[in-house]
Amino acid sequence: MASLNVGNLGEYLREQRRNAQLTLRQLADAAGVSNPYLSQIERGLRKPSAEILQQLAKALRISAETLYVQAGILDERSREEAEVRSAILADPSITERQKQILLEIYDSFRRENGSSKDNDDSKPSG
Repeated sequence: MASLNVGNLGEYLREQRRNAQLTLRQLADAAGVSNPYLSQIERGLRKPSAEILQQLAKALRISAETLYVQAGILDERSREEAEVRSAILADPSITERQKQILLEIYDSFRRENGSSKDNDDSKPSG
């Protein structure tokens, strides 16, 4: 399990909150958390759960995956994959079945191309 990078996460959250021109209380209310709890997260004193990070991301109108990377829950490549998946699942112009087919195709391409650099070494050279 990855250790949470709480200090950097708090700084990042504070920066995002200020960019969104929200007070601590406004963000806490929008995310459904207490004002003191959010303050502790921003100061690096508390480790929020993935669910709380998701609520904060929604309130800030940023991707939850971005916060997961900041917290050390996801690595950068996982975040990119999660963002692609989120974009496909959020598209209202395609059906649920089409979304599932797109995700299956995406997964097959990632497998075929060796979804991580580590897998490149296992491919036979010709």
